[in-house]
Amino acid sequence: MERKEFRDLVSPEAATEAIESLSLEGGIDRVPLAEAHGRVLVTRLDAELDVPGFDRSSMDGYALRAADTFGADEADPARLEVVGAVHAGETPAVEVGDGEAVEISTGAVMPAGADAMVPVERTDLEAGDVLVRTGVAPGDNVMFAGADVAAGERALGPGTQITPREIGLLSALGLEEVPVRAKPRVGIISTGDELVRPGGDLDSDRGEIYDVNSYTIAAAVEEAGGEAVLFPHAGDDQAEMERVLRDAAADCDLVLSSGSTSASAVDVIYRVIEEQGELLVHGVSIKPGKPMLIGRLEGSAYVGLPGYPVSAMMVFRTFVAPVLREAAGLPEPASATITGELAIQERSPQGRHRLVPVGLTTDGDENLLVYPVDKGSGATTSLSDADGLVEIDAQTDYLEAGKQVEVTLFSPETRPPTLFAVGENDPTMNRALDRLDRPRYLPIGSRPSLRRLRKGVPDVAVVAGPLEREVDHELLGEWTREWGLVVPAGNPEEVAGLADLVDQPLRFVNRTTDSGLRSSLGLEVADLAAARDVERHDIVSAVDGFDIGLRAHESPARRVAVGDADVGLGLAETASQLSLGFVPLGEQPVRVLANPDRTGKPGVRSLEGVLTDVLE
Repeated sequence: MERKEFRDLVSPEAATEAIESLSLEGGIDRVPLAEAHGRVLVTRLDAELDVPGFDRSSMDGYALRAADTFGADEADPARLEVVGAVHAGETPAVEVGDGEAVEISTGAVMPAGADAMVPVERTDLEAGDVLVRTGVAPGDNVMFAGADVAAGERALGPGTQITPREIGLLSALGLEEVPVRAKPRVGIISTGDELVRPGGDLDSDRGEIYDVNSYTIAAAVEEAGGEAVLFPHAGDDQAEMERVLRDAAADCDLVLSSGSTSASAVDVIYRVIEEQGELLVHGVSIKPGKPMLIGRLEGSAYVGLPGYPVSAMMVFRTFVAPVLREAAGLPEPASATITGELAIQERSPQGRHRLVPVGLTTDGDENLLVYPVDKGSGATTSLSDADGLVEIDAQTDYLEAGKQVEVTLFSPETRPPTLFAVGENDPTMNRALDRLDRPRYLPIGSRPSLRRLRKGVPDVAVVAGPLEREVDHELLGEWTREWGLVVPAGNPEEVAGLADLVDQPLRFVNRTTDSGLRSSLGLEVADLAAARDVERHDIVSAVDGFDIGLRAHESPARRVAVGDADVGLGLAETASQLSLGFVPLGEQPVRVLANPDRTGKPGVRSLEGVLTDVLE
């Protein structure tokens, strides 16, 4: 057989471009939740129900009316009659009235009439009554429906890799199966007459060796997100090699062979690719890995790796694994621990060793920043929003901003999001986020987002309504949204405006004080109070439900939809989507404010471009 000389060696950059030109994506799979670990979502998943789906007690104690505890303290406790008990997993069979309390277990449904609970540690029992030794406010120690994840909220975005944390969130949402990227099928072929599969008998006199590459490369393929398919060993006969390669190409997105890639007379695999497909690269100017092949065969991508195991793995990790990970939607791998700068101070009570969930981001100079993520032990998203843990020993009560901390990553593949944004839960912003690569968005509300932007933690803050305090920023985008009162279809109570909430016995559902909608509502309340020449408190106290707000922008509307409220604070877009009525109160500006030190980050620039398209 005539010897085939190497063509001109290409640069590593050219080899990378050649491999990236090969299409490896395998489409979409719908997999059961039990099989979703490690897979990558192809679309956004919105919550179809509130988590929790009911108002529940955060600890053991007594459910009661907060007003009955006003002024209570150790010296002068409030005495309430215990009228029943509610345990986790049962429907309350008792209602709380004035001067009454109900014993309640952690996680149990709050009984009707109760708007707060007091921990058992702050109470005493005496002659069938409970003595409450502290005052509580409405909502204290209660986890409201949707406080963890609210129906209609963006739960997980496209490109999210599903880890045990996301499995927990998906389970809480009741999903049985999820849409994920199909794993690229990778056919693996080892060539050479000298190879024997592990477990077989070696004839060392003939120079036989065990086939190391097949299983090693298969494991690396799986690690990179592909599905490894082992094909029969191929000898050095060109006809046999052609048959095995064709079988693999017909069944797989990518074929990887090892061996038979050099220019010797018996290394013929390049001839098969050249004659039966398309040979793009034969030889790369790297060491090890010079005799790498890149091409196409039968509609499948093909890469020929060197025969030496170390060379094969070096070439695979450098050139093939990144392309496989991209096709599978997986991030580049990182070390299991990483050191970064604490973005804000962290206080920790002494006496307990703490594991603090943290997220990762980068500043304008790409220095790693670490910020705490903690929404409470009952919130699933405390972990799904985090990248790892920082351990704080029992003797440490304060970590100052700027301190170097070591993060134990939840996954070695973890890396900071391309964009870290916080702020208002807004439909337009959600659509923009869907078009970005690996953003992280925490819908914490307008006021907290401004505080965090002022401290320099996020790249971007999304603020709705009036800016109560100025903060240094660069404006990336701005739009308006119509806000007002969401009512049942047909508006049966004929609600015309805010005054009807004051003058009629209507059940109202508000947003939390962190929300931009709540801020805009506050201005309307002030205007109404001025028009009636009364105090703001007089208006607020006359509205049933004003002081208890829900976190997500759709939550009040959904309570109206199921008949649990007559009126909810919300958006016109939400009312339309849920086929509800709407009473407009005004137009509210939504602004995307960038950290001035981060405007050069690629993720921030990408968001600016996406917003330009979305808002056109």
